[in-house]
Amino acid sequence: MSGRVGDLSPRQAEALAQFRENLQDVLPSLPSQDDYFLLKWLRARCFDLPKSEAMLRKHVEVRKHMDANNIISWEAPEDLLKNKFRDCEVLRRECEQQSQKLGKKIEMVLMVYDCEGLGLKHLWKPAVDTYGELLTMFEENYPESLKRLFIVKAPKIFPVAYNLVKHFLSEDTRKKVVVLGSNWKEVLQKYIDPEQIPVEYGGTLTDPDGDPKCSSKINYGGDVPQHYYVRDQLAQQYEHTVVVNRGSSHQVEYEILFPGCVLRWQFKSEGADVGFGVYLKTKIGERQRAGEMTEVYPNQRYNSHMVPEDGSFTCSTPGIYVLRFDNTYSYLHAKKVSYSVEVLLPDATSAQQIQKLGDKLSEVALSHSP
Repeated sequence: MSGRVGDLSPRQAEALAQFRENLQDVLPSLPSQDDYFLLKWLRARCFDLPKSEAMLRKHVEVRKHMDANNIISWEAPEDLLKNKFRDCEVLRRECEQQSQKLGKKIEMVLMVYDCEGLGLKHLWKPAVDTYGELLTMFEENYPESLKRLFIVKAPKIFPVAYNLVKHFLSEDTRKKVVVLGSNWKEVLQKYIDPEQIPVEYGGTLTDPDGDPKCSSKINYGGDVPQHYYVRDQLAQQYEHTVVVNRGSSHQVEYEILFPGCVLRWQFKSEGADVGFGVYLKTKIGERQRAGEMTEVYPNQRYNSHMVPEDGSFTCSTPGIYVLRFDNTYSYLHAKKVSYSVEVLLPDATSAQQIQKLGDKLSEVALSHSP
């Protein structure tokens, strides 16, 4: 049985009744008390009563903290998490309105995620941690609310980015993530009424002024305005600290086994600037000077004593990559450098699976084309 209204096994029906009984003290504070709402939490925890109850009670506390009943009228300051919580509440209420309008229960939403412009700069660790917080908030407070998530315009870096955040998603949610190919506009029209899709995305919807992007309805994002920039707001913890003596360098080697991996680094120096570059070794098993290796990320001096430096590089070929901290130009001062380095792996298996699902959906959709 699916565990949905009208399709419950005797065990599931009994669990629903007991679930409702256990929650009598908090039901009045919930946005809904019907079976559709309660079954979402039970399905999210496979009808495990203690786990489902703990999940829902935690949600009640979150709603109090977020002042969810009044959040629609709340004007967002710099609190991203609460702003996204409000977005979820807007979608939940929209589902309720559509249920009344259509005369049938609407519980889930279909989302389209435009990944155009996704690049290495978005894989900055504090940003990834923030994405994780947002995904965790969604998973814990809005279970069984996502029908499908279509990814369009996915760049080559997408498998790496997805691998960084997928562990925040439940297995059920992961199965709903679908990467569409070059025919994504045609596929969207098979799942969404073209009248509800902006012309920019292959539909017929425009703004009243004829804008094909429907900019009044969609925030296309872009670069963060500089007046939002802050410095020294995050206490960065580094994995390694070394002293690079005057007139010398410090090299760190990483073996990359297959193309598409991303080297990501963060570092700061104390007292003065330091040089940094990335090289690919031409001989294995021995230390090489910079001039003997292939420079793949140009060496230059960074004022990392003033502002911590972070960056990344996509390794196009396997091999031994060397991150080199350069102090050869300094004849007087040693440099203390603290740094962290990660190798980000593209999740080839998951990427292939969601791509295959996308191809399958494309084939099914197009096979029903008139």
